[in-house]
Amino acid sequence: MSHVLATEPTLADFNTLIWWMVLLKVAFVFVFLLLVTMFMIWFERRVIGRMQNRPGPNRAGPFGLLQPIADAIKLPLKEDIIPTNADRLIFVIAPLVSAIPAFIGISIIPFGPIVSIFHHHTPLQVTDLPVAVLLVLAMSSMGVYGIVLSGWASGSPYSLLGAMRSAAQVISYEIAMGLAFVAVFMYAGSLSTTAIVSAQNKIWYAIPLIPSFLIYLVTMVGETNRLPFDLPEGEGELVAGYHTEYSSMKFAMFYLAEYINMTTVSALATTLFLGGWRAPVPLSLWAGANSGWWPMLWFVIKVMVLLFCFVWLRGTLPRVRYDQLMALGWKILIPVSVVWILAVATIKTWQLDRSNKVPYVIAGLVLVLIVIMVVLYDGNAQRRSALHEEGRSQAGGGENPAFPVPPIDLPHYHGIGLAQAGLESVPLETVPTSDGSTKEVTGA
Repeated sequence: MSHVLATEPTLADFNTLIWWMVLLKVAFVFVFLLLVTMFMIWFERRVIGRMQNRPGPNRAGPFGLLQPIADAIKLPLKEDIIPTNADRLIFVIAPLVSAIPAFIGISIIPFGPIVSIFHHHTPLQVTDLPVAVLLVLAMSSMGVYGIVLSGWASGSPYSLLGAMRSAAQVISYEIAMGLAFVAVFMYAGSLSTTAIVSAQNKIWYAIPLIPSFLIYLVTMVGETNRLPFDLPEGEGELVAGYHTEYSSMKFAMFYLAEYINMTTVSALATTLFLGGWRAPVPLSLWAGANSGWWPMLWFVIKVMVLLFCFVWLRGTLPRVRYDQLMALGWKILIPVSVVWILAVATIKTWQLDRSNKVPYVIAGLVLVLIVIMVVLYDGNAQRRSALHEEGRSQAGGGENPAFPVPPIDLPHYHGIGLAQAGLESVPLETVPTSDGSTKEVTGA
């Protein structure tokens, strides 16, 4: 039976949904994620090509728009290889463990307010929970199981190293991501995504909570293993990381999970910090901007802007070292998040009761913590600089000994030392080859 609900959805509105409406929303979200993935594959290659003065995909269809479809047809037709020493069951299940949580995470994201679908008024959201944001964190934690299992089941050292890197990386950046959410929960007074969007009707949380917003932007790149934090897939040292041994549709599952996770974290950033489906300031002056189907357009535009930032980072920044990645998460993001949460709690308490003296004590504690963090960071930076200069002076101005680089011209390149290996009669300039001839060895 058709019924009219309030324009602003609440948790109670999801108790009146019809089963076929839920199935329709699930199908819409599934198709939306697939279409965004196809678009992002084309968009990323075109944008990076533009940045690097290349045309990008331009053969399949106009402007190369059919290239993602060609890739989707190609992948299932490739040979599906399973290594001999792999754990076959886990090897097959691991891609599904990565892909399925990626689809579930976006189910609590509101795409718009209440609209009329087939004469039934319903929120443009699959579901909502009193702790909806925690569902996204739980699904991102589940996704790393697929990466770890794939690396372990492949029986390859490169895959295992990539899986271990990913596990450590996700744990590190998930803590900072959760701390970035706490400030939003304090301001909104709820963990429901519907309530958080409703609480941003006057000002987006990206403005008063800009430190939390910036921390989340960094952590969402680390959570999705994208450049400059794509250490689990570092092809320079790990071939392809955790999915080195995967091909055909199993590789496609990992590929799909990466882009869906990008969409999910971008949609969550839009919901928590950018007003969700609400129109930006100039358009919000229009009375109908936040009603009907228009809000869905504003939501998609915000998500696409954040997805462009992923592409922008990939096309401009180099991959960081693994120690730099972990130091950023544990030594900078987490301490800054903790101090910022204390500051937000102080401000909220002071706003509720300005005669209370406790906020002033907490504010003083926060200032002391900030001073201690700055002093410790400056002291550590000076010690690192001194060690670096000492190492350079000992090495004659060469590389930092903490990260040694093998010499380019080693003695055995010239045959020195071959006598100890039982090759006394061989001239220093030559070594024997498999066919009995000799080969000149130089350091050139």
